Amino acid sequence: MPHTNETTAVILYDGVCGLCNRFVNFVLKHDRGGVFRFASLQSPMARDLLARHRIKTVPMDTVYVVADLALPTERVLAKSSAALYIFSRLGGVWGLTGVARAVPARVRDLVYDAIARRRYRIFGRYDACPLPDARYRDRFIDSGN
Repeated sequence: MPHTNETTAVILYDGVCGLCNRFVNFVLKHDRGGVFRFASLQSPMARDLLARHRIKTVPMDTVYVVADLALPTERVLAKSSAALYIFSRLGGVWGLTGVARAVPARVRDLVYDAIARRRYRIFGRYDACPLPDARYRDRFIDSGN
């Protein structure tokens, strides 16, 4: 899938989490411009990207977005802020989730954390990071982990 000239963002996710993998597949389906790339939190790439932002301990129950990758404005978003960023970049009806920004991040993250604590129980867990569909492999960084 070709990438647009828009800045690239990398989604860092728990590669063995059923919910996280479903979310990645959702983003792949709706990211028509090819803005997002992906790396599992278990990968060296994710550890390097987060370390660059002084995040040394990587909790596996958190989704991160590295926005504006390799630009002076590069930054890391986590939890609900990362999810809202993703939805806003998908555009269309998904952009409407931006109204949730009216809720303080602390409150949004309480809901996020409640779901994250139960994600394996509800959505399952893989023994290893599943390989992405062949048509999307170029969107995954360090997918051989």
